[in-house]
Amino acid sequence: MTEQEAWLRLTLTPGLGPAYLLALLKAFKDPAIAVDQTESTLSAVVPKKVAKAIVERQGTDKVDAHLAWLSEPNNSLMTLADADYPPLLLESPAPPPLLFIKGNRALLNQTAIGIVGSRHATSSGIDNARHFSEALSQQKVTVISGLAAGIDTAAHEGGLLGRGSTVAVVGTGLDRVYPAQNRELAHRIAANGAIVSEYPLGSQPLAGHFPQRNRIIAGLSKGCLVVEATLGSGSLITAKEALEQGRDVFAIPGSIHAPQSKGCHYLIKSGAKLVDDVNDILSELAIDLRPAAKTFTSPDSLTQPSFPEGLTFDPVDLDGLSLKSQLPIAELMPLLLQLELEGWVESLPGGRYRRRK
Repeated sequence: MTEQEAWLRLTLTPGLGPAYLLALLKAFKDPAIAVDQTESTLSAVVPKKVAKAIVERQGTDKVDAHLAWLSEPNNSLMTLADADYPPLLLESPAPPPLLFIKGNRALLNQTAIGIVGSRHATSSGIDNARHFSEALSQQKVTVISGLAAGIDTAAHEGGLLGRGSTVAVVGTGLDRVYPAQNRELAHRIAANGAIVSEYPLGSQPLAGHFPQRNRIIAGLSKGCLVVEATLGSGSLITAKEALEQGRDVFAIPGSIHAPQSKGCHYLIKSGAKLVDDVNDILSELAIDLRPAAKTFTSPDSLTQPSFPEGLTFDPVDLDGLSLKSQLPIAELMPLLLQLELEGWVESLPGGRYRRRK
């Protein structure tokens, strides 16, 4: 039995999760030694049901399929025994014993920052996530996120535009893409970045998998940026994991009226660093700017048009804007349309408008 087969045998044993696998490694040092123990010996380390499953070789019928997947170009398995296992992740409270990787595994050892946020992001949040990610990636910082809709998607797209690229940590087996709408993005990440999972092939997108994958996003990152998040967002779990692992947490503030900003404001009040420019992150992480890199330029630093009085970053409806600006709605409508087409203004549900950051 090869070392790789031994790792797979343990990983594919029913009921043997990361915690039990770590316990076996601590007791027997080597997975090949662990799989050859008697049931009574194994029962001293893991529950009897799991020990019985190891001895009976339950799950070994799936080993060949995983070996075939690993034989394909661009696919690999990273274990705690590997020299290139990321030191930052190894220092985390519950490092995954092994990771399935599709793409460039070297990215897991690059300077990285996690960027997460709401699945139901605003257009401003999407813009911020994409621009911050691109700017960081241009500075050769790898962007790590979870391939979810919304902010995660924008973070990956921005990361792919720079030299640092991007890593997606997912909560399924690498033979499937979740959500399905990100299939094309996942293919681009696999070709130009990396997709990572601690779950074997065939694993479904179970609810419990996503909080678990968040600890890996935090563990691989020097810091975590939350772009938009409601108070009940899973992004706050990632931020909490980052704090517990001694990482820096950053948050972008937003409108006091927007639910998607409540989580970020909570983090800022709890000690996260408020950021409105990528240099806030680079300086905090002591990352030297590379002169040849493209740096983030926000629309606010460009020559701005003349905005109607009363049109701010907070949403306002047409009647309110007409009252504040003393302009009739018939004049406001074409002006707002032009500003929206140029990217300075966004329209919101309910006939409201606001300036874009």
